[in-house]
Amino acid sequence: MDALSGAGPRRARGRPGARSSGVRAPAAPWARFSAWLECVCVVTFDLELGQALELVYPSDFRLTDKEKSSICYLSFPDSHSGCLGDTQFSFRIRQCGGQRSPWHDDRHYDTGAPVSLQREPAHYFGYVYFRQVKDSSVKRGYFQKSLVLVSRLPFVRLFQALLSLIAPEYFDKLAPCLEAVCNEIDQWPAPMPGQTLNLPVMGVILQVRIPSRVDKPESSAPKQCGHENLLPAPVVLSSVHELDLFRCFQPVLAHVQTLWELMLLGEPLVVLAPSPAMSSEMVLALTRCLHPLKFCCDYRPYFTIHDSEFREFTTRTQAPPNVVLGVTNPFFIKMLQHWPHILRVGEPRMSGDLPKQVKLKKPSRLKTLDTKPGLYTAYTAHLHRDKALLKRLLKQGLQKKRPSDMQTALLRRHLLELTQSFIIPLEHYMTSLMPLQKSIMPWKTPPQIRPFRQDDFLCSLEHAGPQLTCILKGDWLGLYRRFFKSPHFDGWYRQRHKEMVQKLEALHLEAICEAVRGLRGKQNIEAWMKDKSEVEIVDLVLKLREKLVWAQGHQLPVKEATLQRAQLYIETIIGSLPKDLQAVLCPP
Repeated sequence: MDALSGAGPRRARGRPGARSSGVRAPAAPWARFSAWLECVCVVTFDLELGQALELVYPSDFRLTDKEKSSICYLSFPDSHSGCLGDTQFSFRIRQCGGQRSPWHDDRHYDTGAPVSLQREPAHYFGYVYFRQVKDSSVKRGYFQKSLVLVSRLPFVRLFQALLSLIAPEYFDKLAPCLEAVCNEIDQWPAPMPGQTLNLPVMGVILQVRIPSRVDKPESSAPKQCGHENLLPAPVVLSSVHELDLFRCFQPVLAHVQTLWELMLLGEPLVVLAPSPAMSSEMVLALTRCLHPLKFCCDYRPYFTIHDSEFREFTTRTQAPPNVVLGVTNPFFIKMLQHWPHILRVGEPRMSGDLPKQVKLKKPSRLKTLDTKPGLYTAYTAHLHRDKALLKRLLKQGLQKKRPSDMQTALLRRHLLELTQSFIIPLEHYMTSLMPLQKSIMPWKTPPQIRPFRQDDFLCSLEHAGPQLTCILKGDWLGLYRRFFKSPHFDGWYRQRHKEMVQKLEALHLEAICEAVRGLRGKQNIEAWMKDKSEVEIVDLVLKLREKLVWAQGHQLPVKEATLQRAQLYIETIIGSLPKDLQAVLCPP
């Protein structure tokens, strides 16, 4: 039965069965747990109800009815018959029922984490471990159950590793085991970008490094901490989030650049795979191939006909939304024939086989049930294919049995260099829109960032375009023009503009503090105040206070010493004012 009877906003968390006072305390129960996970769910198969939510930990975590329904349907493969044994996959759902206040502070993590790894404010990730085995004690003859970790963090590698440890044990020992694991996670340190963490669970220590936005590409793997006497020796995960890109893209390597363009432009794409594991891995691999650019469109690693957004995504009365859908039910071929791009992937080949690269197919060749593997699209790529890379990966790599992690490293580097070559000209142009530092005056409103003019940017490409860093030929201008119409340009521009505004505010605050440095001592400040009215002085104090609060609240790139100088300056000015004004500005 469902452990939760109600819907609505999340209440304060407590231990299973404990009453909650609703008062936020510094060491609130489950506060550390919620830095990693929202909750843990158990979904079982009920003969009368179908999929049903059996347990939720912590027990007072509140899910809406729509969220419960989505988790239930997405935690089981569409067709259970072909999934005997254990299988792992992931899904992503919209959060319903309004914003819920977390027990932990997300801002510190999000400030230091790469934009592609920041917490999802409006979606939940579900990481699933599904087991189906024959069991004569059950009416249907099968044990069918899923253990699901629900989180806002896109740490697919970490949570899959965690599930592979706890799910088999849970399926044998059930509830007491799960409660013990949740209590262990509640002792973990919070995820800190740039730090290597040791996470103990069930007698094992998982050692992970949380990526930081200032990392170089090669610094993502954790280094073994030799100075610590850890018993048992930690299991070192090379990444919390990266997938085996080569294994995911191996059947469609010939089209990997076309797929990269489709992702860059935010095009609607359906991935039809034989299993939830394959569909979710392919969708996640596609969204990650734009790194370090944040994927700003919607994506569903696994999607079923029972999803609450099924009608929204399959309607023919409007253009398909900017979403990447991973599906396994062939029914979707008929429902989504009007979509412009469909990627059909088949069963994985034996490792070591040289895969037959599927050809690009026109959408008109899409049939209802007998669709062969391939990319069905009328899209023509703007850039020429990198044949040298394909030769290195397929003929040299597979035939010489190069390890998969080396193949993935080659492919990841290629995609990273491709994305960087595309983004660097945009970054350079955006930087040119920033006001010069010498134009920032301490006692005047800082100058505005100049507007982004697409025609000016395109003109700059002749001398500062991607050809400086990328050997690939093609219609780069055409690709940029289409990119300007995509959600990714809007997302990138908003993020960069926000960062530049913060930098401008930080420079302005520093300029004020530099000006103040010349007014050391009460006499100098009083001399400066002579030709200022009380209204002007009070206005300055209020503005400085506002700037300090904004700088601290938005964690601006300002040195702590600068903030302290500004605070001292405010106090000195207030101390030089008449007593009645001091009382107004510094109420008891």
